[in-house]
Amino acid sequence: MSRIPTISFEFFPPKDEAGEAKLWETLERLAPYGPRFVSVTYGAGGSTRERTSRIVTRIKRESGLEPAAHLTCVGAARDEVDAVSRGWWDAGIRHVVALRGDAPAGTGKYRPHPGGYANAAELTAGLRKVGDFEISVGAYPESHPDSPSPAADLDNLKRKLDAGATRAITQFFFEAETFLRFRDRCAAAGINAPLVPGILPVTNFRKVVEFSAACGATVPAWMAELFEGLDDDPETRQLVAATTASELCLALMAEGVEDFHFYTLNRPQLAAAICRRLGVRPELDAAA
Repeated sequence: MSRIPTISFEFFPPKDEAGEAKLWETLERLAPYGPRFVSVTYGAGGSTRERTSRIVTRIKRESGLEPAAHLTCVGAARDEVDAVSRGWWDAGIRHVVALRGDAPAGTGKYRPHPGGYANAAELTAGLRKVGDFEISVGAYPESHPDSPSPAADLDNLKRKLDAGATRAITQFFFEAETFLRFRDRCAAAGINAPLVPGILPVTNFRKVVEFSAACGATVPAWMAELFEGLDDDPETRQLVAATTASELCLALMAEGVEDFHFYTLNRPQLAAAICRRLGVRPELDAAA
């Protein structure tokens, strides 16, 4: 391990005023860890676009954090998407996480919106025309569920990067070898942009199994055994979750990984504990 890693955090937009207050508490709790950026997601089918815009604009205006706004192709024509990104640019937001997005629940497979961007590569190219954004895109160590093959998935990643993306943030995974094999495949394919592992601390194992089934991520049998019987024991579950995610990150750091993106699920305690285990200390502590 050569140095203290660089980190970033992902949040989802709150559903109501109480959720928004909790989000700001979470941001305040994690801000001292000095994230490179904090990202705010869209809901399914782009359903929280306005709320996401309001939150990232407020983060930019009222905090010392650098926000990254998620943007998808779902449910909007190109002109609408371009207008959203221009509004962000005018508000001083310079980082976008560009994703194809998933079809709203119950509507079947993803289909491009008539007159919209068909995929994340087209969206990335469109963002480049709006402004000189820093653009992160998604990457899938176990391939996207809609991809016909791992090779096709890598080709799609290359198209996104060739369209102007800055880095790729991976879907979550639970074993270091999953990411390391993917990194090797990317290198062999001539992909040399930064690959940032996406880390999901397990707060609810049953939910993680559902998420994983939807996105094609593998949940190892040892994890099921580790979390078995902890549904009604949140304190032990949180300790196990922090230890498991920390061990994953430390194994990756031993292989030269220096950047991590944490899917926080708006729960700061786990992310804070993992950061400390990786040597990332709050700025207030560091200055003491």
